[in-house]
Amino acid sequence: MDNKIPSSYELTDSAIREEIQKLGKWFHNIELNGVKTAPDHFLGDYPNVKFQMFADAIPKDLTGKTVLDIGCNAGFYSIEMKRRGASRVLGIDSDEVYLNQARYAAKVSGVDIEFRNMSVYDVGSLGEKFDVVIFMGVLYHLRHPLLALDILYDTVVKDQLIFQSMQRGSDQLGPVEADYDFWNTDIFKQPEFPQMYFIEHRYSNDPTNWWIPNRAGMEAMLRSAGFEIEQHPELEVYICRRGQLVDDQVRAVYPNKK
Repeated sequence: MDNKIPSSYELTDSAIREEIQKLGKWFHNIELNGVKTAPDHFLGDYPNVKFQMFADAIPKDLTGKTVLDIGCNAGFYSIEMKRRGASRVLGIDSDEVYLNQARYAAKVSGVDIEFRNMSVYDVGSLGEKFDVVIFMGVLYHLRHPLLALDILYDTVVKDQLIFQSMQRGSDQLGPVEADYDFWNTDIFKQPEFPQMYFIEHRYSNDPTNWWIPNRAGMEAMLRSAGFEIEQHPELEVYICRRGQLVDDQVRAVYPNKK
């Protein structure tokens, strides 16, 4: 399949539909001049249907702000942030098919966004911190999810983190103690205790779904990585600020790749 993006675009419905087809199967349903990229999405008008649940929690005016969209897919959130006036938006993903879709969607939408092929584990190589970091729909696809959060805290989050992860299990919350006795095993049977479910093979026919937290587990991981949860506007979405680490424990570990 040829995923090259043409240097100029015909914006007729037929030309857009043809290019959408050429660029492969879309996960983001984005409306391009009235043409939808994934009209039969199994989640409906996704991700717009989710975005509308928390859109008001993000400043409507991002003038002068820089945004990093990690796991940008076809660029829905990158485009939305640019439309809110962000001075610079960088979208990264490790899938070149999605990146080509994002480049096309941004071009048709008339917004200037940079897209790069990059892993979340390598964002430190960017050498800069961003006012807003979007980290949505990525955590449960990672074999090392807490490491990813630690790296974000260390290297790219200047202020705000917009976070989302699939959650399963209990949505109950309970008090978190500073320590638990070695013989206290009952806590692990409590639905409100922080948990992460490991998927050895597949979940939803996706071999990249590795870890899925319950609500308590997700919030505990964010706090442990140094993020303060300011808002929880949607079941899976958290608006966070970069806070202070609660202890001096070593966190992000960067393997020697020699």
